Amino acid sequence: MDQDFAGIEPLVYESRIGIPYNWWAGDTATKFFTGLSSERVFYATRCDACNKTFLPPRKTCPLCFAKNLAWKPLAPKGAVTTFTVARRKLAALGDAEPPVFFALIKLDGADTAIAHRLGNVAEKDLAAGLRVRAVFAPEPKGGILDVLYFEPDK
Repeated sequence: MDQDFAGIEPLVYESRIGIPYNWWAGDTATKFFTGLSSERVFYATRCDACNKTFLPPRKTCPLCFAKNLAWKPLAPKGAVTTFTVARRKLAALGDAEPPVFFALIKLDGADTAIAHRLGNVAEKDLAAGLRVRAVFAPEPKGGILDVLYFEPDK
């Protein structure tokens, strides 16, 4: 039985679904996340050919393509290179209420920066060059959120 649907607007439901999944982080990310969760250390990779230290760590040097880079532990302190302010409530912010501050943070000894949240800081105090330190989660889970945020290093 064919029906003629010409001229009838389709009914559209807007929704979101969550799909749980697992993925293998790989050797490089596993060492990085394990360092955060079990040692509270940021592990970077160092290319001796380029004299550069990469955080987040890289398996291969992005500059000269050297492999088997050396691991280098970094202290959880550094400086903000740039920042942004999220002023709207977004799902990606979780339970955090705006404004939420995000920054690129270059840890001492690294040549690249890592993106993360800033906490315990007033918006008026945000600036490139602000010295910060990592605040670790009391119960690590093996991911980047084992670092709750970076706060000013007083």
